[in-house]
Amino acid sequence: MDAHEFEALVADAGFGSVPERYRGLISNAALTIEDDVSEEMRRDMGLREDETLLGLYQGVPLTARGDGYGIGGSLPDKITLFRLPILEAARQDGVPVRRVIDETVWHEVAHHFGLDEDAVRRREAERGR
Repeated sequence: MDAHEFEALVADAGFGSVPERYRGLISNAALTIEDDVSEEMRRDMGLREDETLLGLYQGVPLTARGDGYGIGGSLPDKITLFRLPILEAARQDGVPVRRVIDETVWHEVAHHFGLDEDAVRRREAERGR
């Protein structure tokens, strides 16, 4: 799948994997796409050679935003989807790319709502993912 086809899937999916009751609560967040995790990011995150990311949340979770949040402007939170690892995960798992995109967006939005990695993984297990 080329970059344009992937971008179209992401544009169609958007935040659609997030339950409707929470979708409207997503605030000041942008969804972006990169081909892969950069070497700098791999180093900064301490990823081993055999590890990768499907997505990454960067920002101030809703639960950590105080009264002063946004005064003077705030950059949006950033949810990055990594195209090549997502394509590889879909291939390895034998599932549609759209499913991996949806699950990755859901995972990263959970961080936007303030859940740490352990809490997100518990919720994923509850959802059967």
